[in-house]
Amino acid sequence: MGIYDEHLDRNAANYQPLTPLSHLSRAAQIHPERIAIVHGSLRRSYREFYARSRRLASALSRRGIGRGDTVAVMLSNTPAMLEAHHGVPMAGAVLLSINTRLDAEIIAFQLDHSEAKVVVVDREFSAVMAAALEKARVSPLVVDYDDPDFPEDAPAKKGDAIGSLEWEALLAEGDPEFDWQMPGEEWDAISLNYTSGTTGNPKGVVYHHRGAALMGYANIVAAGMTGHPVYLWTLPMFHCNGWCFPWTLALQAGTHVCLRWVRPKAMYDAIADHGVTHLCGAPIVMATLVNAEESDKRDFSHIVTFNTAAAPPPQSVLAGMREAGFAVNHLYGLTETYGPAVVNAWKAEWDELDGPAQAARKARQGVRYPALEDLAVMDAETMQRVPADGETIGEVMFRGNIVMRGYLKNPEASAEAFRGGWFHSGDLGVCHEDGYIELKDRAKDIIISGGENISSIEVENALYQHPAVQTAAVVARHDEKWGEVPLAFVELKPGRKATEEELIAHCREKLARFKCPKEIRFAEVPKTSTGKIQKYVLRKMTGE
Repeated sequence: MGIYDEHLDRNAANYQPLTPLSHLSRAAQIHPERIAIVHGSLRRSYREFYARSRRLASALSRRGIGRGDTVAVMLSNTPAMLEAHHGVPMAGAVLLSINTRLDAEIIAFQLDHSEAKVVVVDREFSAVMAAALEKARVSPLVVDYDDPDFPEDAPAKKGDAIGSLEWEALLAEGDPEFDWQMPGEEWDAISLNYTSGTTGNPKGVVYHHRGAALMGYANIVAAGMTGHPVYLWTLPMFHCNGWCFPWTLALQAGTHVCLRWVRPKAMYDAIADHGVTHLCGAPIVMATLVNAEESDKRDFSHIVTFNTAAAPPPQSVLAGMREAGFAVNHLYGLTETYGPAVVNAWKAEWDELDGPAQAARKARQGVRYPALEDLAVMDAETMQRVPADGETIGEVMFRGNIVMRGYLKNPEASAEAFRGGWFHSGDLGVCHEDGYIELKDRAKDIIISGGENISSIEVENALYQHPAVQTAAVVARHDEKWGEVPLAFVELKPGRKATEEELIAHCREKLARFKCPKEIRFAEVPKTSTGKIQKYVLRKMTGE
């Protein structure tokens, strides 16, 4: 024991657990009247945002919800979703944000697996939630959210109320001065996100307060969020907790501009009317902006940063975005890394390169986030780094404070993911001489469609349930709109018949619509001598 180990202990004065909840309380103290949330005609200040979050925490606490309890929400990008991201953990509970595109079977699984005590559901999704609750074993308190700014000409309609309580009534039970508690320790769980992985069985990814807090600072740096950021919610908040941006904005008392549906006119109007500085999304959102009708577009004089974290954007899209006034920031990450943990940190000297050379640089996923301790491309067997030659393929691995705690109730999967003291992404890539990584393939057969992960095995299992299907194999097919979509290769049983339309309709009965194959090709599925399907051959057969 040395001199710095004596009489220099941690105490309440010199040590507090990191949590993103402190960001909101600070913003409300310094900028109480600044607009925190814009939603339709609603304008909500930081004073109101903080008070309503405390009301929610108080109301949940009074109903017996506390540390380690799961509060599930199925909400669009609305003020209620932002309040839930703060009020739920202020009560010590864990927030589960459910993907609004899922089917009742998967939702029921998540409710049961997480042991949800409360469910908050937007009335747009009340029908599927009602079906899920009928299938689930848990019996949570169900709270309806009736969005007062739900437009009359909406592409979707409100369903019936299915809960015993409405959102505003729940908040009315709470105290706006509630003395919310810091987490007992920063390792405490703050949120739960489900990812399908490669098996089709959802795995619950657990985030902690420390990681969520550090992601706030890292997002500010990686996205260049200087001054007073105005953030447009095109990225679903249910996706990796919106890459932790619900907690990030309060660091600079930025403004959240909510957007229920991603539509070109609504995006351009928000950018022009509210001075949006940043937004995030998959390539489909960029395509929506670039290909918008001229009547939907608006002029704006400032540069808007667009953070994208799916496949690298094509050169034509990058050029279109530049012409439209957007600067594209390429990110990479996984649900297990709180969303993006790698950034293509652009270098000024690359601006002098020609178009193809710039596109090659843009295709790289990049270098680690400031909050990530280490990022490497490694040989998964030897656990040694591969040469930084841009050619030797290895598995991309992460290490640091923005890696998940683990998979809920799944110690075997957690142990495998953390084998050798690194988080194994399952993605294959190379490391260039300058240290920038570039993905080359996905070890997991995941299809990324519109920014959403689709398990090929889950789709194959649905196809196998059709009586005429003998063999099914699903791979990704390039799609101009969605980036990737599922393409199924099917062998029929001898003497049996089925059409493409019939099989797709069958899948729609088993899966969420976005997971269903967009094309089915009837062909002999290539296999090894041991009967293993050769998906690399199928990828070549897609014609791309």
